[in-house]
Amino acid sequence: MIREFRRARRRNVPKPVTVFDLMTEQAIGRLGNVSESGMLLIATAPVVDDALYQLRFHLRDERGQDVPIDVGAHLLWSAQANTPGQAFAGLRFLTIEREPLELLRRWVNAGPEAE
Repeated sequence: MIREFRRARRRNVPKPVTVFDLMTEQAIGRLGNVSESGMLLIATAPVVDDALYQLRFHLRDERGQDVPIDVGAHLLWSAQANTPGQAFAGLRFLTIEREPLELLRRWVNAGPEAE
């Protein structure tokens, strides 16, 4: 049995949520899962191990509004996916404003039944 030792609860992202690189203003992939401390990116653009990124993705709040979440993130690892042109990438959040962080916490803790 594999045990999870992450400090923060993660939530899978069942619907496509596009992730944008704020430096290039280009979509670089979509969320695979997310927590208040990091995310799994399903990258469709090349990523660089150990690089720093400024990223944006949107989550739906309790009123059904899409809210931008801007994060500074450190790319910890990446691995080629089975799908050509895609890679998996693990990122740790370095910076996130207080209000978007609170929304992210509520969204993660709401679970898939909140969809």
